[in-house]
Amino acid sequence: MPRFKFNIFKPLVRSRQSQEPPGLIVVGLGNPGPEYQKTRHNAGFWCIDLLARRHGIKIARGHRTTRLGDGDIAGQRVVLSKPRTFVNRSGQAANYLLARYRVKRDRLLIVCDDTALPPGKIRLRLEGSAGGHNGIKSIISALGTQEFARLRIGVGQPESNADRIDHVLGELPPEDKRLVDDAVHRAADTVATMLSEGVTEAMNRHN
Repeated sequence: MPRFKFNIFKPLVRSRQSQEPPGLIVVGLGNPGPEYQKTRHNAGFWCIDLLARRHGIKIARGHRTTRLGDGDIAGQRVVLSKPRTFVNRSGQAANYLLARYRVKRDRLLIVCDDTALPPGKIRLRLEGSAGGHNGIKSIISALGTQEFARLRIGVGQPESNADRIDHVLGELPPEDKRLVDDAVHRAADTVATMLSEGVTEAMNRHN
């Protein structure tokens, strides 16, 4: 069986026809509700919020599974999504978005926190396991494959003997917060580079 190819991340010249499907659907993972707003698990939401501010894209309700916005980044149509479910049910939003916009998973990018990366590091990959992240696990289950792009934002590991769930649902200390804020900005830069120059250049420049 031929391996899945992510050709969508080659730079494209976008026409202005409103019916054209998005070049990329960016789903940031996080938990809804103000009590989770500043927690490590919401790093994906932070990236979506930054992209929306930078590019003038309004995030509205959209659907029972997700809030979303539609706009342009680097001359291409892009959909930004913040699921309305908890992280461990993120696959519902991913499934809905692919069906709604009638695109394949090669136009899907998931942005999420990662405890395996130190604060301030980011990694763009085109496939891989869940690595213990329940949101990625949910999306793999919903799509039936590990072959979708993900952009991981490092939030650091819990201290020895500390509970991992408590860690990701906790807030960052000030120094780590500065590092992660910088990583979120670089993650947003990575999305723009993917669309303008392709995924290979994005990985070379930002990983």
